Amino acid sequence: MPEYSWPPKEKRRLMGKRHDRIDGLEKATGKAKYGSDLNLPGMLHGALLTCPHAHARVVSIDTSAAERMPGVTAVRLIAKAGDEIQWAGAEIAAVSAKTEEQARDAVKAIQVQYEPLPHLVHEHDLQKAGPRAKAAGEVLEGDPDEAFKTADVISEQMYGIPVITHCCLEPHGNVVRWQGDKVDLYPSTQNVSGIGGDLAKSLELPAAQVAVHQDHIGGGFGSKFVADRWGVEAARLSKASGGAPVKLFLDRATELTIAGVRPSAYGVVKLGAKKDGTVTVWESRTWASGGFTGGNSPPIPYVFTRIPNKRQNHSAVSINAGGARAWRAPNHQQACYLTCSALEDLAAKLKMDPVELFKKNADWTPRPEVYRSQIDKAAELIDWKKKWHPRGDSGSSHLKRGLGLALHTWQGGGHASQARTTIHADGTVEIELGSQDLGTGTRTAIAIVAAETLGLRIQDIRVKIGENAYPPSGASGGSTTIGGVSGSTRRSMTHALDKLFDVVAPVLGAPKEQLEAVDGKIQVKGNPAKNLTWQAACAKLGMNKISEMGTNDPKNPGGLTSAGVGGVQMAEVEVDTETGLVRMIKTVAVQDCGTIVNLKTAESQTYGSVIMSICAALMEERIMDAQTGRVLNPDMEFYKLAGIGDIGEIVVYMNMEKEYDDRGVIGLGEPPAIGGITAIANAVANAIGVRVSHVPLTPERVLAALERRNA
Repeated sequence: MPEYSWPPKEKRRLMGKRHDRIDGLEKATGKAKYGSDLNLPGMLHGALLTCPHAHARVVSIDTSAAERMPGVTAVRLIAKAGDEIQWAGAEIAAVSAKTEEQARDAVKAIQVQYEPLPHLVHEHDLQKAGPRAKAAGEVLEGDPDEAFKTADVISEQMYGIPVITHCCLEPHGNVVRWQGDKVDLYPSTQNVSGIGGDLAKSLELPAAQVAVHQDHIGGGFGSKFVADRWGVEAARLSKASGGAPVKLFLDRATELTIAGVRPSAYGVVKLGAKKDGTVTVWESRTWASGGFTGGNSPPIPYVFTRIPNKRQNHSAVSINAGGARAWRAPNHQQACYLTCSALEDLAAKLKMDPVELFKKNADWTPRPEVYRSQIDKAAELIDWKKKWHPRGDSGSSHLKRGLGLALHTWQGGGHASQARTTIHADGTVEIELGSQDLGTGTRTAIAIVAAETLGLRIQDIRVKIGENAYPPSGASGGSTTIGGVSGSTRRSMTHALDKLFDVVAPVLGAPKEQLEAVDGKIQVKGNPAKNLTWQAACAKLGMNKISEMGTNDPKNPGGLTSAGVGGVQMAEVEVDTETGLVRMIKTVAVQDCGTIVNLKTAESQTYGSVIMSICAALMEERIMDAQTGRVLNPDMEFYKLAGIGDIGEIVVYMNMEKEYDDRGVIGLGEPPAIGGITAIANAVANAIGVRVSHVPLTPERVLAALERRNA
C-alpha cells in the first residue's frame, strides 16, 4: 500500500511556499463568473415580497393585480392568511417576470393586510426583555464564593458585542432551471455536494435529479449552506413558468435583514486573583440574541478554560429580527471579547503588564507553552516592551496611543471528502471533487497537493470542482475544507501514482517500491539517471487511463490532517480624545495552522481576518429601530465596513516551526478572525485610561467613556 504522509519539510518543492492563485487572473480581469453574473437564454427574474412589520399576523393577501401585470409569469404565496410573522423582512410572496423591473413592480402590486403585534428588537437591556429571556441552568465548578473571599483583588465590568450581519458582497441567491423531471441549480453556496439534496428534499425530488454548478462565490462566511426559501421558490417559479430559468438574488436591504447575522453577547464578568496576577475565580452573567430563537452561551472563560473556580449564568433573549447563521468562528468572537477584555481590566487594576498576566495564566489554557511563545513573538513584532505603558499614561497630547492583546483557538479538523484522480496517456492529470472555492484559494491548494505528490508543476494539474456530479466533499464550514480536500487529494494522487508505478516498473527494471516521482520524471531512488519523463511514463498506458479514488475520513486522518490551533493578536491604536476617533496603527497576528499548503494564501487569509476584525471593532453593527422593529442601516452606505485607509499596518507571522508543521493540515478560515476585535478594544482602553465597554468603538462611545472617567 502507498504511504500516506507529507514529504519531509526540507524535501517539499511546493508545499509551504508562496504561490499565486491559479484563478487569480480570471478574478482580476473579471472573466470569473459568479452565480449572480449568470444570464441564461430566456432567463426570468425573481423578486420577493417581504413583511414590513417586526411582528404581525397576516389578515389577507390579494395577488390578482400582480398576476395581471405585463411580463409576469408566476406568483407564489409563501405566507397565508392567519400566519404569524416574527420579523421584518420575512418572505411573504415571490414573483417571476421577464425583467427585474417587472418583477419588482408586481411585488408592489400584491395587497397584504397585517395585524401588527407587539415586538422586541433590542436585547442589550436584559431587564426590558422580560419573558423573552430564557435562562439556562447555572454552571458551577469549584467553590467560587470561597475563592472570591480569599482573592487579593477583584475586578468586575460589563461588556457588550452587538449583532453584525454577514454582509456578503455577492448576496444570497441562485439561478434555477426546471427541465422535465430535473433541476439545474446555479447557487452561491458553501456546500456544492450537499445543497442539491437539500433543495431536492423541499421539492420532493430524488437528490440525483438536482444538478449543482458553481464556479465562484462572492462571500459566505458560514451563511450559505442550504437552498433557503428563496432557492426553493425560485425553483417553483421556474416550474410554474414552463421550465424557464429564474434568477433570484436578494437585494441589499433584504440581504442585510434576513440572510444571517452573528449573534450578540452581553455580560457582567467578575474575576478574582492573587496579587501576582494568578486568576483564581471566574463569575459571569451573560445574555445574547441572534434573532427569534435567542443566542447561545459563549464558551467562556475562553481559552483559559482551566480556571479552577467558576460560576456561569446565561439567558437567551428572543427578539423579532432575522435569524443567526454561523459566522466565521461561531460564538468565539463573543467569548474572546468577554474573557480577554476582563483579563486586561484585571491587569489594569493590578497595575500589571497584561502580557505578563496572560502568560502567567497560560497554565489555565490547553496549550500553555504554545500561547507563551506566541505572546512573546507577537510582543517582539509590535515592540511591546518599548511601546506599552500603564493604562491611560500616554502623555498630555489629545492623541493617545495604546496596545492591547487577545488569545484565540479553533479546531479546524478536515471534513469528509472524496476525490478522483485521473492520469491520461498524454500525461494530463485531473482531480475531481465536489468541493467549492470560497475565494480562499482552495483550487490552488488542491493543485499544490496534487503536484507535490506527483512531482509535477502546479499548472500541470487540472482541478475540477464546483459540481455535485463529482465525488462528494464536505461543506466549507468550521475551517474544515483545506484538511478535507488535502487529505482526499493526497490519497487519490498516491493511489494513482502507485498504479502508474506498476506500469513503468518493468520498463525501468526496478521494483515499484524503489520508484519516485520527482521534477516531472519517474526515477529510481538513488539512481536518478534511470528515469522516464512524466509524458513518457504516461505514454506506457497506451489506450488506457488510470482513475483512482481517495478519501479523507475525519475519524481516521492518518497524520495528513489534525485539529486544534492557537493564535495571538496584538493591536496598536491612536485615539483622538477630542473627537473620539480611533485610528489603527498596527496589528500583529501570530497563528498556528499545522502543515501549511500555500503560505501566500495562509497569510492572505489572516490579513482578511484582521480586516474583518477591524470592521467589527470600529464600525460594524446592525442598528434596529425600537418603534418600527426594522433595520435602520440595511445598505452599504450606513452599514460601515473598513476601507484601505482604515486598517493601518498588518503583520502576519505563521508558525511554521517543525513542531507545528509536523501536525498535518489544519484549517485557518476561522481562528485569525477571532482575537482582533478584543485586541483593538484593549488597546483603546490602554490608550485612554478607561474601558469602552461596548463595541464597535464609535466616536460617540469613546467620548461617552471619557466623560464618565472625567466625571
